[in-house]
Amino acid sequence: MTSALAELTGIAAVRLAPARAWRAAGRGPVVGVVGPDVPRELVTAVGGLAVRLHGAPGTDRELGDRYLGRGVDPWARALLAGLLQGGWPGLDALVVGRDSEASSRLFFALRELHRIGYADGVPQVVLCDVLHLPHRSTTRYVERRLHAVAAALGEVAGVRVVDGLAGAVEAHDRVRALLVELSAVRRSSPPRLSGVEALAVHAAVQATDPEQAGALLGDLLAELPTRPPLDGLRVHLTGSSHDEPSVYRALADEGLVVVSEDHDWGDLQGHRPVGVATLTALAERYQRSGPTAQRASADARAALLDADLQQGRPDLVVAYIRERDDAPGWDLPAQRSVCARHGIPMVELDHQEYGRVDLDRLRAALAHPTTGQEVTA
Repeated sequence: MTSALAELTGIAAVRLAPARAWRAAGRGPVVGVVGPDVPRELVTAVGGLAVRLHGAPGTDRELGDRYLGRGVDPWARALLAGLLQGGWPGLDALVVGRDSEASSRLFFALRELHRIGYADGVPQVVLCDVLHLPHRSTTRYVERRLHAVAAALGEVAGVRVVDGLAGAVEAHDRVRALLVELSAVRRSSPPRLSGVEALAVHAAVQATDPEQAGALLGDLLAELPTRPPLDGLRVHLTGSSHDEPSVYRALADEGLVVVSEDHDWGDLQGHRPVGVATLTALAERYQRSGPTAQRASADARAALLDADLQQGRPDLVVAYIRERDDAPGWDLPAQRSVCARHGIPMVELDHQEYGRVDLDRLRAALAHPTTGQEVTA
């Protein structure tokens, strides 16, 4: 019998596989989503399958570089190149959030490419504009924007979002609750799930429907106590987001086990259930989701790190910051203070190439982490 972990990692390896099965079964539309600010509940509510799109470090980025410019975060350039080269076939709709400057630039580039007829094979793009200010006026704005996204998805599917919203919210909230359980298990000492495996689980959850994801997560949580423990330094990873596992693999090869992270492809997925099946509640959830480096203050990010260190007590914090991803660098001073207060060493790796780690810098930093404590990888 195939284990739940094997099924989840298999989905992560071929993230369009569930979409192909969905389409072959004659079910609803397949909707590509970009960024953590797009409510997948809206897609589920119209009977569709939401697939979160990602870049790939090995992609020929020439088209992405041409239309976005080389100053944009390379994951977005890789994703745009992949879309234009036919790497995401079979999408019935595409919804892009404004969670970062790179996502915003990607939306406007796609819209213009459609206008001039250079986006054959890519569906028309819809903007999901979620703001993250802590005001009721912001909630009202986000709710209006979600109404617009819901209307667009309803036209694609031929059904109304409101008819399926209750079931969608319940299903996605159950997945979030299971991800919170998984997060707690990952932080245990010794760990029984590697960082690479955990990232694959998170990727799979964002590529399949919530009913299947919930079932697989439940089975995975039942399997984990029987897995052998892992050796290595237990690491909390902060900084840039990771839409594919190359960096996690490189850290694992150096004897580091990522047991928690604070980016939107990882533990942040489980934050904040929706609870009530209304667009207002959905707007509040996504307005207050995160906090990501691109949309939150340094103080909010420091508070998140403080909570993560209290819960998991890792051996080490690694701040990995990718080139052209400037936001996480502003968090570092406050994060250093948090690590010093907890007595946990911190390693900083900035200006890193997409999908790669400068191993010489990593090894040197491991010998002299920010807090001055000696670390052996």
